[in-house]
Amino acid sequence: MTYVAAVFGGQLYFAHRGKERGFRNWFPSLPQAVYDVRHEHMTCVILIYFTCRRNSGETLILPCETASKVIIPAIRAYIARELIETYDLKQDEVAKILGITQSAVSKYTSHVRGSVLSIDGIKEIEPLLAGMVTLAASEKEFSRKEFLEKFCQTCQAVRKTGLMCPLCKKADVSIEIQACSFCLG
Repeated sequence: MTYVAAVFGGQLYFAHRGKERGFRNWFPSLPQAVYDVRHEHMTCVILIYFTCRRNSGETLILPCETASKVIIPAIRAYIARELIETYDLKQDEVAKILGITQSAVSKYTSHVRGSVLSIDGIKEIEPLLAGMVTLAASEKEFSRKEFLEKFCQTCQAVRKTGLMCPLCKKADVSIEIQACSFCLG
């Protein structure tokens, strides 16, 4: 079953699609104006598609979903704190380097964000974190690809430690941590 959400005129409309096709069949309660939207007004309608499925009774929650909410903020917080504490950079400089707002840096450094999972002192990821901090602090230009590769390697290394398993279980209680070895392998 595919669920769709549409926002129009400040109103949020939900629908689900079975066999019927076409936008009109999905949202019979939407005003006629939505169906008459032309190219220049397309920003008025936002569609979000998501599918709910179960495969052999298992939930299809993606580890990357949990990582995006927990590991990525933890890595950013670590980098932000290191750049400020070790390299004496200002919050606005760190924000510019990481492509985030100064307010986000403030929240990372004060442990408001990125504190659900502690990645400090984990020997398997220390070299990866140090490499990212060094790269971010260096005076030379670095490519986005280079930084993203290091970031993804670090995220995968954190997942391999098993630290994220209880968080996935918290997100979906039907997950059997002992039977799931996706991140560990």
